[in-house]
Amino acid sequence: MKRVAVFGATGSIGRSSLDVIGRHPDRLLVHALSAHRDRAGLEALIRTHRPNVAVLTDPLAADGFEAFCRLQGVRGLIGPDALDAVAAESGTDMVIAGIVGAAGLSSTLAAARAGKTLLLANKEAVVMAGALLKDAVAASGAKLVPLDSEHNAIFQCLPTHAVGARADGVHTAGVDCLWLTASGGPFRGRRRAELSAITPEQACAHPKWNMGRKISVDSATLMNKGLEVIEAHHLFDMPADRIRVVVHPESTVHSVVAYCDGSMLAQLGAPDMRVPIAHALGFPERLASGVAPLNLLELGQLRFEAPDLDTFRCLALAFAALKSGQAASIALNAANEVAVAAFLDGRLPFLGIDQVVELVLNQSRAVELSALDAILDFDQSARVLAAAAINKVVI
Repeated sequence: MKRVAVFGATGSIGRSSLDVIGRHPDRLLVHALSAHRDRAGLEALIRTHRPNVAVLTDPLAADGFEAFCRLQGVRGLIGPDALDAVAAESGTDMVIAGIVGAAGLSSTLAAARAGKTLLLANKEAVVMAGALLKDAVAASGAKLVPLDSEHNAIFQCLPTHAVGARADGVHTAGVDCLWLTASGGPFRGRRRAELSAITPEQACAHPKWNMGRKISVDSATLMNKGLEVIEAHHLFDMPADRIRVVVHPESTVHSVVAYCDGSMLAQLGAPDMRVPIAHALGFPERLASGVAPLNLLELGQLRFEAPDLDTFRCLALAFAALKSGQAASIALNAANEVAVAAFLDGRLPFLGIDQVVELVLNQSRAVELSALDAILDFDQSARVLAAAAINKVVI
């Protein structure tokens, strides 16, 4: 029986994970749940899944939470530091890192340092601290399995599954390049001039995937794919010039590994996060996900298109940040988080998101950051620059 901590339990990754876990009560146990400020959502999950421990990381939303947990027979904890403790404690076997953004970095590192099985959906942790995370995995003997559909697909198509665990590059031997597929988001095919009046509701209406608002906006700008490019670079030791992005509107092929002999291995599946989650939870075995398999006779055509980097400039900015180094990647992520939040709040137009990111990248200095505190300090300074850049946007 594996005891699972689901961080970000009230989000789309968390709820999908709980659905899969609930299908395997003989193998998986919900040990811990967390949320940031969605107290009502977390309390509903506590009643349903009966974890041993629950964490609400926003103290301002936690009035009465500990008392509720006591009534439910659950250990209730408050504050972000509690996540690190739960990630590392002996009662936790697996950690699902489903928290969006930089907020998930510390607990992700805590799980890696404690030698846990880390099911990683928090791409921002890799973007900000990929080398630090991989070093922690290697030092502790932790197992890292990617949850993002694209990286999980690559993981399945590589000749051996050893993400971050070996320094000799054996797991990418013979690989020519990696192809990350992108749905194209809700605005695929539109030109930049057509996106000036986009609303948050339009940007969050993804044609294929059911996701949270922040990642939905990232998909609409193609920043999500840019962050995934940086993540793939770190997870699979792949240079930027050997990582490709292709728009695949059917969202059936989740990524492709191309080999030096001309072979190309692709992973296909329905656009449902329960598929990679089930793979990761059961790895190296397979678990039922609750998702119906694809009917190959009904698939029809599979289209592949080049991304429009003139319209969706965030993808180009992400490639540039990767080539510039760690500090630029941290600045890219921080600026994007600030800009997307401003867009969702109605304080920034949709086309202002990439402008804010570019302004911050142009102001960021190139430094090497090897400690968590230094990474978080640099992240915070980039957020200050991004907040100021919002007022400089010109559409």
